[in-house]
Amino acid sequence: MKDTRTGKSDRKPWQKGPGAKRPGGRPGKPSGAKPGGSGDPGRGRQPPVARRDMPDDGIVRIFGSHAVEAALNNKHRRVIRLLATENAEIRLAEVIAARRVLIDRATPGDLDHLLGADTVHQGLLLEAQPLEEPLLAELIQRAKTHGPLVLLDHVTDPHNFGAVLRSAAAFGTSGLIMTRRHSPPLNGVLAKAASGALDLVPVLPVQNLAKTMEELKAQGFRLIGLEGASDARLEDETFEGPCAIVLGAEGKGLRELTAQTCDRLVSITTGGALHSLNVSNAAAVALHWAAVARRRAGAIS
Repeated sequence: MKDTRTGKSDRKPWQKGPGAKRPGGRPGKPSGAKPGGSGDPGRGRQPPVARRDMPDDGIVRIFGSHAVEAALNNKHRRVIRLLATENAEIRLAEVIAARRVLIDRATPGDLDHLLGADTVHQGLLLEAQPLEEPLLAELIQRAKTHGPLVLLDHVTDPHNFGAVLRSAAAFGTSGLIMTRRHSPPLNGVLAKAASGALDLVPVLPVQNLAKTMEELKAQGFRLIGLEGASDARLEDETFEGPCAIVLGAEGKGLRELTAQTCDRLVSITTGGALHSLNVSNAAAVALHWAAVARRRAGAIS
């Protein structure tokens, strides 16, 4: 890290490389990573700075303890570098050692400067490559054992999107399908809100959601759309066989073509003064009900 006021590096002498001596003769941690491998810290070049105003450069930036830990535990996530405070390194010592990642030491102030003072980074910032997108055929195969698919139609808020992912990981899903446009980037705030689920749930962006829905129907999927005005109830669904839960954007709900392509539109029974839920809460209720129904049917233990 560099002090932006002086231009001088604040890296300690013993942090210069693998095996370098710390004060008192204690050796530093070797990376053990092969150049270009998943643990390669990218030495010999200057990684881009993770400024909030940085344009999309293809690098995924993940912060927060749960999100970073899940990313490091994901063997398919190729790490570029990890910035961590001393306390954060201690908290994740085991997973960092297992992944054999070199750490760029940072202070909380350094990360505040990079991410913004209001960001809850918990002393961690991971820069990594995006995960490889799954194939639709792979998600269809997973649906035989992993629960319903989740389809998000123009859900743009990263907090809501991340919360949906978290519920999907908790209650069981074969994957999440999103629109490639009008969806938040799969990093940063979304990853923090997902609390690690971004590296647990396969996510497939598609260009045309309605076309993808038709492909799922051709494979025998039952598409259940959540629509607050529907008289049909979510609680009457059995979730037998391959199925997908389709949710629309906050406020707007499902687009017309999306709703028309669903096999059935259902609403969630409410009994209080408010009769609507935001998309992340609706997803949690629907996924929980699907898990209960599948357990009663013996589909899961």
